[in-house]
Amino acid sequence: MTPAAELAVEETRASGDPAFIEERTWFDRSAAVVALELLGGLLVHDTPAGRVMGRIVEVEAYLGPEDTAAHSSHGKTPRNAVMFGPPGHLYVYFVYGMHHCANVVCGPDSKPEAVLLRAAEVTDGEALARLRRGTVPATRLAAGPGNLAAAFDIDRSLNGADLLTGPIRIGLRTAIPVIDRTPRIGVGYATGWAREPLRFVIRDDPHRSRR
Repeated sequence: MTPAAELAVEETRASGDPAFIEERTWFDRSAAVVALELLGGLLVHDTPAGRVMGRIVEVEAYLGPEDTAAHSSHGKTPRNAVMFGPPGHLYVYFVYGMHHCANVVCGPDSKPEAVLLRAAEVTDGEALARLRRGTVPATRLAAGPGNLAAAFDIDRSLNGADLLTGPIRIGLRTAIPVIDRTPRIGVGYATGWAREPLRFVIRDDPHRSRR
């Protein structure tokens, strides 16, 4: 193990567990509701090398087949099949031939909705995150969906991971942040849905994406 990895493991050993979400019903709601409640919560990945944990500061909601920006609007495919399964799982896709994007599968019921995790503040395991993200400023470690997935070591091997059992979990927030809403980013093809204010960010947080 490299010195950087050894430091990262020592850093994560001191971490205590947050109050994790334990019930699938928490996820079995509209993505627009879940998205708001994810802000200020914790994303936790217990990797083989140690824990990376961060406070979620930016998300986008995708509201199922009628939402022309949602992957589920094209019907069930091998790529998006996780969205059509039970809520409370991780949906990971690869985009532009270079980035992974991590999504929380929601409901309600069998409706295939999801929340894209767009940015987080790494609060634990920064040394591990830097093994994948390099010497970028701390505010940029997990700013943007591709950077978030890299910092938290999330790729397609974790597609379908159960968020109730790990290795990736969601920790409940301890305070309600001030939230701004804007249209989602990069969905101009989605006609009227492109203008819907379904991007949620913690106001003035420096760890959000640049847009």
